[in-house]
Amino acid sequence: MAILDKHAVLEKSPSLLLTFSLLVVTIGGIVEIAPLFWLESTIEEVEGVRPYSPLELTGRDIYVREGCYVCHSQMIRPMRDEVERYGHYSLAAESMYDHPFQWGSKRTGPDLARVGGRYSNEWHVDHFTDPQSVVPESVMPKYAFLARAPIEPDHIEALMETHRFVGVPYTDQQISAAYADFNAQADPDADTDGLLERYPGAAIGNFDGQEALTEMDALIAYMQVLGTMVDFSTFTPEPSR
Repeated sequence: MAILDKHAVLEKSPSLLLTFSLLVVTIGGIVEIAPLFWLESTIEEVEGVRPYSPLELTGRDIYVREGCYVCHSQMIRPMRDEVERYGHYSLAAESMYDHPFQWGSKRTGPDLARVGGRYSNEWHVDHFTDPQSVVPESVMPKYAFLARAPIEPDHIEALMETHRFVGVPYTDQQISAAYADFNAQADPDADTDGLLERYPGAAIGNFDGQEALTEMDALIAYMQVLGTMVDFSTFTPEPSR
């Protein structure tokens, strides 16, 4: 009772309550924030994670522009129901080159963290063109206009340099080859050896089946890389430090 009586003094004095509240928040902040200054990185580096290719990066910008993140997260939580439905739980390293990252808890549609390679390019074209044709219960709007929107890599080098400025480790070679890599990834007849050396595992192909390079191509290239960079059959998480 004596402790409760002393606590009542704080409750009756706005000034004391504010002072002690600030003190508690300050101590808690120091305990949580201060150790970060002695950590080289808060993200465990994982083999296989790489920056996006020029076409994937463009597709990601289209994904964000169209608000896909409003209905689809890219964050599988380490819970049994999520792992059984979507696959291995998401790693922070998988989003280390995302600006902004696509983690979240709001899902109107399924999580897309592991969608890469799960469906064919043709399925994605049908899905974006008329979602209800492949998922009758879907409430997703149609994005058929993406296949009618041609794109050119006019500003791709500047885009990659901007991402490098905020920490994405694009090399000078990757940036100088950006224009060629952008076009080669959507051309199954192109010489893609250099592209695959710079961006291992990148999906190659005429994604939307049209002669012209379109926003649909870029978006599908991005979708096909999600969740494919890490080989989870060999992945072993590092013990907590």
